[in-house]
Amino acid sequence: QVQLVESGGGLVPAGGSLRLSCAASGRTFSNYAMGWFRQAPGKERDFVARIDWSGRSTSYADSVKGRFTISRDNAKNTVYLQMNSLKPEDTAVYYCAASNSRYGLDKTSYDYWGQGTQVTVSS
Repeated sequence: QVQLVESGGGLVPAGGSLRLSCAASGRTFSNYAMGWFRQAPGKERDFVARIDWSGRSTSYADSVKGRFTISRDNAKNTVYLQMNSLKPEDTAVYYCAASNSRYGLDKTSYDYWGQGTQVTVSS
């Protein structure tokens, strides 16, 4: 019942920035936590960032802390990932996900996923 559509990926040089967007529909967006995950070729899908239902609590993977910022606009049913100081190691398909809880602290609580958007960082 939840549909998620990512956009904003692309090719960017090392040190550059991108802003990913995820538009949600199908349920009351403001009641649930949202997250971003990524998957590089041949690797498992990894957690990147999460934001709680209110937008007041966030958390990040150590590899992106200080460089990436997650935010949400509940009036627009949209979550964002601002990515700065990008590195080649950030190259992956990035997925938006919706949790079944308000806080999304359990990484297994994300039951709904977007189609993914490719981010490629050149050296």
